[in-house]
Amino acid sequence: MRVLGIETSCDETGVALYDSEQGLLGHELYSQVALHAQYGGVVPELASRDHVRKIIPLLTTLLAKTATRPQQIAGVAYTAGPGLIGALLVGASVGRSIAWTWGVPAIGVHHLEGHLLAPLLETPAPTFPFLALLVSGGHTQLVAVRGMGEYQLLGESVDDAAGEAFDKTAKLLGLGYPGGAALAHLAEQGHPNVFHFSRPMTNRPGLAFSFSGLKTHVLTAWKSQENPSEQTRADIARAFEDAVVDTLVIKCRRALKETRLQRLVVAGGVGANKQLRHQLQVLGQELNVKVFYPRIEFCTDNGAMIALAGCLRLQAGQQSPLNFNAHPRWLMTQIDATYSQLKSP
Repeated sequence: MRVLGIETSCDETGVALYDSEQGLLGHELYSQVALHAQYGGVVPELASRDHVRKIIPLLTTLLAKTATRPQQIAGVAYTAGPGLIGALLVGASVGRSIAWTWGVPAIGVHHLEGHLLAPLLETPAPTFPFLALLVSGGHTQLVAVRGMGEYQLLGESVDDAAGEAFDKTAKLLGLGYPGGAALAHLAEQGHPNVFHFSRPMTNRPGLAFSFSGLKTHVLTAWKSQENPSEQTRADIARAFEDAVVDTLVIKCRRALKETRLQRLVVAGGVGANKQLRHQLQVLGQELNVKVFYPRIEFCTDNGAMIALAGCLRLQAGQQSPLNFNAHPRWLMTQIDATYSQLKSP
C-alpha cells in the first residue's frame, strides 16, 4: 500500500510517500524558519499562508522525484492535530481534496502518534512494546506503547515542555530564533560545573516534568554577572542543558524500571540533542535496554512520519469522512476514541 503523507501542523511543510512493502520512497520538506525569525517566533497567519504557497509545489516535486503516478497511490494521510488550526486546515483540506479527486481513502493522523512511530522508519526498527520519550515542541511525555494505538501516558510536563524551555532560555540569553538549536550549540562550548541548576521534580516520586523554573534560574544567574563574557553565556547554557538532560534521563530510568520494558524510543525535536542521545545510550547500556531514535531529519516535523502512521491506520481499515476536521488540541488519551468513530472504507 502506497500512502502520501502531508504535515502542516506548525511552521514546516512536509510531504512524503511511504510504501508498506518498500518503505519510505521519498520526502520533501520546507522550513519557514527564515520567515518567522524576524518576529522571534511563529506567526500563525503567516505560517498558514506559506503552507498554501508551498504545499502543491512540494507535492509536484515529490511525485516527480519518485516517478509516482496518482494511480499508484492507495491513500492519503494528513496531520489533523494538534497544532495551529489554520496550518492544520491547509494540509487537511489539500489532503482530503486530493484523496477525493483520486478516489482513495484519507486519514487524519495525530501529530504525536507520527513522532512516536517515526523510529519505525529506521533499520533496525523497534518492535512493540516499548517506552517512548516524546520531546516535541510543546510536549514532553513518557508513553508506554503496547501496540499501534495502545498508548498509556505515564507522565508529562505540568508547565513548559523541554523544547519550550530551550527556546525561552535561549531568548533570555540573547540567542536567535529558533533558540533551542542555538542554545545546544552554545552549550558545547561551555565548561561543566561552573553553574549548577536544579533537576526539577526529581526529588519526589512520579514521572511528571516541570521546566519553567529553570528559566528563572538562568535569568538569575545571567543577571548576577556584572560583565558577563561569551564564555559565561556558554557556561550557563551548558548548565541549563545538563539540567534538562539529567532530568529527562532520571525520569526515563524510573519509567523503564517501573514498566520493565526493554526498548526505549526517543522522538521529537529535542531528541536530536547530542548530549541527550549520549546520556540515554549510557542508560541503555546500564539497564540492558535498546535505545532507538529516528534519523536527525525525522526528529523535527516531517511528512514521512505522517505517511507511515497513516499507512498503518489505513491498513487497519480506518479512514476519515469527507467532512474532515482539524483538532488544534487533541490529547494522546483521545486518539482511540477519535479513531473508533471513523468508518471503514
